[in-house]
Amino acid sequence: MLRHTYEGQDCNLARSLEVIGERWTLLIIRSALLGTKRFDGFLGSLQIARNVLTNRLARLVEHGIMERVPYQERPVRYEYRLTPTGRDLTRAVIALMQWGDRNLPQELGPPRRAEHIGCDGPLHVELHCSDCGRRVHDEEVDVRSIR
Repeated sequence: MLRHTYEGQDCNLARSLEVIGERWTLLIIRSALLGTKRFDGFLGSLQIARNVLTNRLARLVEHGIMERVPYQERPVRYEYRLTPTGRDLTRAVIALMQWGDRNLPQELGPPRRAEHIGCDGPLHVELHCSDCGRRVHDEEVDVRSIR
């Protein structure tokens, strides 16, 4: 992980990666987008060590990406649900999936795809200019420092 002090780093990407940049974290978020909610569900689908999963879920809850909600009283058991902040990562996760499909293709094709609920059409993450509304291609993007 990146260091926690941003000495000399005024970077929105570095701040984001500090919270979600560890590999298991993004896979937990992906699993939650696929419908996994319970600890054992994450454990089984990810084949992750219990202590690592416990730590990552606690961090996601701490940062408001997931919430811990009781689903059983005796004994008390919890499930982990994406908050609106967590759901806001949907585009980033889909963009990474699509990047992998394009640049690291598998012989059998992609193992999953994002679809529009209702018509089941495939979703694609695209850039659009907020001023003119036109679709913007990668080669038309200029990332600049603004301060």
